[in-house]
Amino acid sequence: MIVDCAIYREGHRTEGPEDLSDALDQARSAGGFVWIGLHEPSENEFELVTKEFGLHPLAVEDALKAHQRPKLEVYDDSLFVVLKPVVYEPESDTVSTGEVMLFLGDGFVVTVRHGVGSPLKAVRDRLEHEPKLLGKGPTAVLYAVADAVVDHYLEVATELGTDLEELEAEVFSPDGGGSRNTASRIYTFKRQILEFRRATVPLSMPLTRLAGVGAYGGTVPFVNERARPFFRDVNDHLARVNESVEGLDRLVSDVLSAHLAQMSVRQNDDMRKISAWAAMAAIPTMIAGIYGMNFEHMPELHWVWAYPAVIALMAVLEVLLYRTFKRRGWL
Repeated sequence: MIVDCAIYREGHRTEGPEDLSDALDQARSAGGFVWIGLHEPSENEFELVTKEFGLHPLAVEDALKAHQRPKLEVYDDSLFVVLKPVVYEPESDTVSTGEVMLFLGDGFVVTVRHGVGSPLKAVRDRLEHEPKLLGKGPTAVLYAVADAVVDHYLEVATELGTDLEELEAEVFSPDGGGSRNTASRIYTFKRQILEFRRATVPLSMPLTRLAGVGAYGGTVPFVNERARPFFRDVNDHLARVNESVEGLDRLVSDVLSAHLAQMSVRQNDDMRKISAWAAMAAIPTMIAGIYGMNFEHMPELHWVWAYPAVIALMAVLEVLLYRTFKRRGWL
């Protein structure tokens, strides 16, 4: 569905006509641009936009189906950019992603939103209060959306860092993270990191192209070259995010390894204790087994003090074994 449609002239909003072709003609004649926002449009709803703005069918297919990686693609009449906003849900400590697609062309911007975490409404409101920036045209919209998405990445990375600190405290607590759910929580957290990386890492190349740096830097159609410093700033923020994500991924792997090592040590300790108690139980069992064989001629069998002597021998041997195992840390 079409969420919003407006024409912007010199950074100021004017409501666009219902006919999209008329809106585009008015925007171009006035030196402005038309900005159309859609939310999870159907194929029929998007067909009119496709015809009026001449969008490439491959890009339209991606915009309808969603589930795309962040990317930048250049077509004859438009520029297609995919961003993945990320939302952190503190109630469940999970990361969820949405998608924002932008079509930029001569005098128009079409934004398509899928899922949660879209910054588009807030971005539009902010730009409408900054007419000087909005007056730069479709490039300003692309910059503002990318900047909002990446800035929110920083907030999510901070939240994930806090969660990781809690996991570390649990694993390295006095009980050694003995809860059965600890390993499951660590693995689930690692899955959240992976979901986050899928949104942030692939975005590096598109922003590098927009910033005009590196081997992939160069002129991007439909994007004002004067905006390169602004995209470089966004790219720097993204680099910080990716560094944080890499650090979180390494740390959570180390935490998982430490937890498994602690579990292994704990199991070895348990096996030593079981072995020690089994060895202590073996001596009286052996002596009692010998005297239970019912032979007629047994050593000291008819002695008056034979029974208490055997019991005392068992007790002495048990004490010696207990002290030996205790001194070696087996008990």
